[in-house]
Amino acid sequence: MRAWRSARGLSQEHLAGRAGVSTRHLSFIETGRARPGREVLLALAGALEVPLRDQNQLLLAAGLAPGFTSAALDGDELVMVRRALDHALGHHEPYPAVVCDRLWNLVRLNRAATRLFGVIGTALPSEVGANLVLAVLHPAAWKPAIVNWDEVAADLIERLHRECAAAPSDRELAELRARALAVPGVPARWRSSRLAPIAPFAAVHLRFGALELRLFTMVTTLGTPLDVTAEELRIESYFPADDVTEQVLRGWGAARGVE
Repeated sequence: MRAWRSARGLSQEHLAGRAGVSTRHLSFIETGRARPGREVLLALAGALEVPLRDQNQLLLAAGLAPGFTSAALDGDELVMVRRALDHALGHHEPYPAVVCDRLWNLVRLNRAATRLFGVIGTALPSEVGANLVLAVLHPAAWKPAIVNWDEVAADLIERLHRECAAAPSDRELAELRARALAVPGVPARWRSSRLAPIAPFAAVHLRFGALELRLFTMVTTLGTPLDVTAEELRIESYFPADDVTEQVLRGWGAARGVE
């Protein structure tokens, strides 16, 4: 609890006020002199904006049962989530859109994204797998097709730094950041956060052969989920940034019968 409070930059008084508990009780919890009940622990975790995966770990550490399920995306429990994702991906046609998990692994994509990645035409190396971050960074993956790679890659690394800071106990996320920073060609200056503002969207300039596309991307997450898997999903949607790109994407869609 102390680690999460420190990561959020809050004093005991501030956190206690947010969660509706006494500063004395919070101090006892942090020093192990008191074991919080479920309601108090969830109130503190909510005030700290702790992800559901880590809230489960806090509950376990307090000797309590996990409070949130972690269902498989292809299981019966998340059938409505899959329908919502498929609706969002299909509705975004003829523009590309993908769904990633918390580690930026591609778990779903629409037909436009499949076409776009196919046009890039690079078979992803085994060390990249289906990871969007590593695919963007790796010189044997998508990097050669990204004209403004320095800008795109720097923003991705910065997002990783901030996600790691927001989830200090997520070892898998920290491992992904380490792998990303170890990719050949990633500058050493990116090893620490730039602490610079990140734009609400990212511009991507692609070139493969004689074809050039200019896109901008936006990331959406599911609101108020009660399942770990659902909370960690993100939809990355690509939009045309100029008329040429719009015409190309709509032409691809028309060839597939997509309006």
